[in-house]
Amino acid sequence: MAEKMYSVEEVADLLGLHVRTVRGYIRAGRLTAVRIGKQYRISAADLEALTGRRPPPASAAPVEVSSIVQVDGVDRVAADRLSTLVLAAVNTGGGSGDQLRVQAVHDEERSRMKIVILGGAAATADVLRLIDAVIGGGNGLLASGDDHA
Repeated sequence: MAEKMYSVEEVADLLGLHVRTVRGYIRAGRLTAVRIGKQYRISAADLEALTGRRPPPASAAPVEVSSIVQVDGVDRVAADRLSTLVLAAVNTGGGSGDQLRVQAVHDEERSRMKIVILGGAAATADVLRLIDAVIGGGNGLLASGDDHA
């Protein structure tokens, strides 16, 4: 079986580095790479030699969850508050590594709000718990405290 070969972009993602940094490591000789055409490929063994740890198994594909939360009976002010709260929580998260993408849309005519969440399972679950706590908590965020996601 052939050894896994990583692209510069994959190595940058695995190490949390910029692609230019990885290319700099290759040019400086800190990271051994093979040039194939116009692209570099890095073996798992060479990546391990740089980091001192094994790369994650190739079969461990990331899980992405997509969720849509619909909140009925919400006015523009409450929708703005809720979307600000959710976006702030996502953008100031604890750096779990799960990059979330969130979009909030308010339909004023129907007094309805939809929040679309895309990302890792654990981080998405955290955002869903936050939304449930805020909407179900009866803290006056929504115009009427009876609405739930």
